[in-house]
Amino acid sequence: MGGSHRILIVGSGGREHALAWRLARDPEVERVAVAPGNDGIARAFPCHRVPDSDAASLLDLCRAEGVTLAVIGPEAPLAAGLADALRAGGIPTFGPGREAAQLEASKWTAKRVMTEAGVPTARARAFDAIDEARGALDGFGPPWVVKADGLAAGKGVRVTSSRDEAERFLTACLTEGAFGESGRRVLLEEHLAGEEASLMAVCDGERHVLLPAARDAKRAYDGDRGPNTGGMGAVAPSPAVDAALELVVSDRIITPVLRAMAARGTPFRGLLYAGLMLTDEGPKVVEFNVRFGDPETQAVMPLVTGSLARLLADAAAGRLETHTVERAPGVAVSVAVVAEGYPDATGGGTIEGLETLDRMERVMTFHAATAHDEGTWRITGGRALHIVGTGASREEARARAYAAVRSLGGRGWRCRSDIAAGTGAADAPARAGAGAGGRS
Repeated sequence: MGGSHRILIVGSGGREHALAWRLARDPEVERVAVAPGNDGIARAFPCHRVPDSDAASLLDLCRAEGVTLAVIGPEAPLAAGLADALRAGGIPTFGPGREAAQLEASKWTAKRVMTEAGVPTARARAFDAIDEARGALDGFGPPWVVKADGLAAGKGVRVTSSRDEAERFLTACLTEGAFGESGRRVLLEEHLAGEEASLMAVCDGERHVLLPAARDAKRAYDGDRGPNTGGMGAVAPSPAVDAALELVVSDRIITPVLRAMAARGTPFRGLLYAGLMLTDEGPKVVEFNVRFGDPETQAVMPLVTGSLARLLADAAAGRLETHTVERAPGVAVSVAVVAEGYPDATGGGTIEGLETLDRMERVMTFHAATAHDEGTWRITGGRALHIVGTGASREEARARAYAAVRSLGGRGWRCRSDIAAGTGAADAPARAGAGAGGRS
């Protein structure tokens, strides 16, 4: 089997592990490496401990390794212009340039692009003065939706029915600098009601290919309670998104945005993630991301057949073909194993029994924040790893995922028990890692 692609994936989380796992399955891929990666990823792929913020060293690495395609995972290096730097150095790169990445790096920029493109989204206003923002609250709630304009690691959004809480969040952003420069401007948005869904589109500046829709769980605890997190799990495909709705999203959201970005002189080549609310008036955009979603990617990758490597390489080159990948039948459910105190506290726990998961049928483990130390897997961040089960049905897929979770031991970890439960947590298995976190 001859290889034609040497791929470098930039990033260190579960999303990057899932991408590496999937791309390595394509027959034309000779080698997949990750930078900086983590100890869990390093079990299967070479990891180069180069920070994703070090564009010069990453370019040197690409040249030394003969990389034919770089795939950038996280949003921060994209917003900093990493894709521009790699492309300028002659490395084919999947990911938008700095200006196109403003669709995620600035929520207000995204709103303006959507207005230009006629894309349905929530009414919004931007503020950089606390008194003006407080005075506008009556025109937007309750409930209130308050967003820091810039990147805030998934923690820059507050949805609340409490005016006091909305005002405290405004103060944290505009007066106290809780999110630094990212929070120096805030948006007040109209609250949208409906079912959430996420659709990821591989784009070449003009054309796009939709991947299977997903539904993630953002709240920290069962029943969608607690603070927002980076994501506690996901299911794909989303039962709320059928082929007809995908066509609507394609025609009314993705295509108009690509045209608007091209008209601005900043064509979008990369992954455009549309976070949607499926309202009574149709799908409306809640947010755009400019990279593969995390944790949605962990659930979507097992459902993508064909050549993902060719799809991404063609998109990077501006010559996308729409039939390069297909969709596998069935469902994938991903459950995040997180530090007990996540999202407020991270790290400190241990996970036992991971070797058992390697032997489970139709179960995948994608590491996000783990370190292997003298035979022990330590949790080094908020989301330690993602356990994915696949099956012919949602029930079968989640049963596999939670059976794998129940096989784990250790301490100081937990997970939600109601990922992909359908009607709620009532039919979910008992949560592993409860109490002190993990089983002894």
